[in-house]
Amino acid sequence: MTPAATAAVVASEAVAAVRAGQPLLVASFVEWRATARALLRAGVPPETVTWGEPGADLFSSAPAAPASALETVQPTGDLLAAPPAERVAQATPRPQVPRSLMEMLQTAACYRDHDRWAFLYRVVWRWQQGEHDVQSPADPDGARLTSMVKAVRREVHDMFAYIRFRERPIEAGPPQFVAWFEPAHDVLPQVAEHFVARMGKMTWMIATPEASVLWDGATLHDAGPLMSGPADLEDDGEALWLTYYRSIFNPARLNTKVMQSHVPSRFWKNLPEGALVPSMVSQAGLGARRIGQVAEVGQRRGTTIPIAAEKAQPDREQPSKLDECRRCELWQHATQAVGGIGPDHAQIMLVGEQPGDQEDLSGQPFIGPAGQLLDRVFAQAEVDRQGVYITNAVKHFKWEPRGKRRLHKTPAQKEIEACHYWLEKEIATRKPKVIVAMGATALKSVLQKGNVTLRDSLGQPVRHGDAWVVTIYHPSYVLRVPDEATKHEAFAVMVEGLRVAQSLLEQSGEN
Repeated sequence: MTPAATAAVVASEAVAAVRAGQPLLVASFVEWRATARALLRAGVPPETVTWGEPGADLFSSAPAAPASALETVQPTGDLLAAPPAERVAQATPRPQVPRSLMEMLQTAACYRDHDRWAFLYRVVWRWQQGEHDVQSPADPDGARLTSMVKAVRREVHDMFAYIRFRERPIEAGPPQFVAWFEPAHDVLPQVAEHFVARMGKMTWMIATPEASVLWDGATLHDAGPLMSGPADLEDDGEALWLTYYRSIFNPARLNTKVMQSHVPSRFWKNLPEGALVPSMVSQAGLGARRIGQVAEVGQRRGTTIPIAAEKAQPDREQPSKLDECRRCELWQHATQAVGGIGPDHAQIMLVGEQPGDQEDLSGQPFIGPAGQLLDRVFAQAEVDRQGVYITNAVKHFKWEPRGKRRLHKTPAQKEIEACHYWLEKEIATRKPKVIVAMGATALKSVLQKGNVTLRDSLGQPVRHGDAWVVTIYHPSYVLRVPDEATKHEAFAVMVEGLRVAQSLLEQSGEN
């Protein structure tokens, strides 16, 4: 039978059924469109038509239906027109609706409602009568149509998000993955096309209470209702997923209202993790939340307050061991704290900036390249390194990653001030007569003055308490400067500084 003859039969049967007072049984959007075209050409008003649904073809109402099932959309907007062969044979005016309205009708056809076909026919009837406001959300029918379209699109999105495939044993044969979902609207065909593109050649099935789709790796099949619920699914790997879900659940950040708003409650019953949520929420209310918050609060940065570190510290017992120090955050990224080394009653104390990469790993100060250069300075100045106490103003290594390397990063003032607690203890215990500050960080920590500069202090010993303070360059500065003349000058300043320190010690009578 030609397309023209088929359309004529549809038209005559539809009009005859309406005149006989019989309902028009429509199972899909394609059938509704053909019937609606015939009724519109016959001038049948919506109030005289009774619509019904004998059962639906799973793929016939999908917006992505193939061109063989849905006539090719023409740019002219003749979307309800008959096929080309019939257009020649008929002289009656052809029903026309714009592409945008047809797309809305096709999407809204997936909305589950007892009168959806009657409503869609009323919309196209009004459009054909010149009431083009029917597509506007300001119109009552337009508002309902827009609401139906949004609900269907939301259901498609939710199905993408909340479908959980379970893997079947290999010996069970295809499909390899099976999922159960309970959609509120007829969106399974659209969702199936999405997973065809996403999962490639893997075989899978999505089952719903009304129908199932099966992908064999090449073709999508309508399998009919095959399952009664998620209890029919088994997955040996699901225990691993549930263990992971328990481990990432943070009771300290639990917000039940937000959880329920992000994942509607009707989805939880079919999610594997849904069975765990009630017990974990209950445990959070019984104390797990409070325990989780203890560690979280301790890690929060908060707002930086411009106040001296010692004044910002709460009244609490100070750490007695350097390894227990938590006065600043540097301990979190360092291997260990690095204390000083040397005689307990050394009369000369050398203070550097902070440990380097090798010092952080070994736990001893100045054993890397800077320490080797310092050995040369001691030898040139004829000062015995073994009689000098050597330490740093900051006890933990502050660094930033650069590829696989850890590069030195200058400590902040608040970190210098926080670590001054330990330097004070070292000075009070050893009571040195001369303190040699190597670099600006060490100088600021020793003098506890933020406005002192390294260049103004070089070669200018100053009295600080019971000790003299001599300033020299830090060994790492000598290693970094590119030109040899500056390097030799800086090295000479270090040597001369140690000689001055030795001379001040001798003048005090403590040789």
